[in-house]
Amino acid sequence: MHTMWKGSISFGLVNIPVNLHSATENKDIALRNLHKECHTPIKYEKVCPVCETEISQDDIVKGYEYTKNKFVVLDEEDLKSIKDEKEDKTVEIVDFIKLEEIDPIYFDKSYYLSPNDGGTKAYALLREALKDTNKIGLAKITIRSKEHLAVVRFYKNTLVMETIFFPDEVREVKEVPNVPEQVNIEAKELDTAKLLIDQLTTEFEPSKYQDDYRTALMELIERKKNGEEIVTAKATRKEDNVTDLMEALEKSLKQTNKKKTSTTRKKTTKKKTTSKTG
Repeated sequence: MHTMWKGSISFGLVNIPVNLHSATENKDIALRNLHKECHTPIKYEKVCPVCETEISQDDIVKGYEYTKNKFVVLDEEDLKSIKDEKEDKTVEIVDFIKLEEIDPIYFDKSYYLSPNDGGTKAYALLREALKDTNKIGLAKITIRSKEHLAVVRFYKNTLVMETIFFPDEVREVKEVPNVPEQVNIEAKELDTAKLLIDQLTTEFEPSKYQDDYRTALMELIERKKNGEEIVTAKATRKEDNVTDLMEALEKSLKQTNKKKTSTTRKKTTKKKTTSKTG
C-alpha cells in the first residue's frame, strides 16, 4: 500500500511514528475527450485571453480575487513562509471525544495509519486505549499545505484517520431553499411510513452494494472493444398513477411484502436443496 505521508501522532508527551495511506480509491471510469473526426485526445492549453499568447508554468502566479477582477497576488515566497510554519509532520491530538458527537456531514476522507520504525508498541497502546474507552482523538494535521481537522479512531484492528471539515466549511442549513417548516401530516400516514421503514430495515452489508453504472459502462466498453454491435431497446416506464401519498405508502408496503416473501421462499428452497445434497 502506497505511503502518501510520513510523520507522527502525538497526544500529551506520547509520540508515535506513523505512515499515512489512503483508505479509499476513486474507481470512476476516466473517459478522455477526443476529436470526433480523428479520435485524437484534445489538448488543453493555458492561454492568456488578453495577451492572446500561450502561458508556461513559469509565467503563472497565484492570486486571490477579493472583488470582481481585483486580485491580491501571492508569490512563492509568500506562500512558502506560511507553508514552512505549518508544515509540521504531526497528527496532533488535542481532545478525545465520542464518535457519535460528530455528525456525518463533517466527514471528508479516510486514511489508514500504520506504525513506522520504532512506533509499534506506542501504536498498539493508542489503538487498545481508543478501543477500550470507545473514544476517538480529535486532531489537526497539515497535508499538502492545507490544514485539516481530523479524527483518529479504532477500526478493525487498525488506526484510521479521517479528515473532517471545519465548522465554517459546512454551509448553514437555513441556506437550503424550499425546506418546509411545519406540515400537517395525518397520523395514519406517519404510522404507515414508519411501518414501511421497519419493513425495509436490515443489517448493513457493504458487499451487497455495487456501482451498477460503472459495471454497465465497463461491460459496454468491453463489448465495443470486441466489435459487438450495440443495440439498446428503450425501457418502457411503468406508470403507477399514484397521486395520493397514503396510496403510495400502501402500495410500497405491498411490494415490500412480496419481495420479502419471495426472498424467504428462495432461502427455504436453497436450504432444502443443500440438505438433500448433504
